[in-house]
Amino acid sequence: MPSNDVRTLLHTAVPTAAAGVVTVAVSAALAGGKGAIGAAAGTLVVILFMGIGLGVLQRTAKSLPHLFQAMGLVLYTTELLLLFVFVAAFKNTTLFNPRAFAAAVMVATLVWVAAQIRVHMKTKILYVEPDSSAGKTPENTGSST
Repeated sequence: MPSNDVRTLLHTAVPTAAAGVVTVAVSAALAGGKGAIGAAAGTLVVILFMGIGLGVLQRTAKSLPHLFQAMGLVLYTTELLLLFVFVAAFKNTTLFNPRAFAAAVMVATLVWVAAQIRVHMKTKILYVEPDSSAGKTPENTGSST
């Protein structure tokens, strides 16, 4: 994975994990141990889903740049639908508190998206690939006056 992709992943996963720690603490205070487990599981699910999605999107951008925007839209829609399916699937579980799980999924998803927006706004992306030939200078074809 190129360093720019790792940097993007790091700058999105760390704030999400920090928000997850806060969500676990709040859930533990409000719902006890099962709330903490639910919040930790929800945060982990979001980091895994979004991290895999980011990897797929970066790979698509490099191999099929003309599909990047459409792939991003399809990917984020699919991720959100899968997260909704996870919340619905664990609605009646006794392993952990489902409300804490759902709250953690929502908080972690919002933090991930906000962090990813911030990373992309701060990243300097070349819109035109510079010519890699050595030492070519543009020629003036017009008049010099």
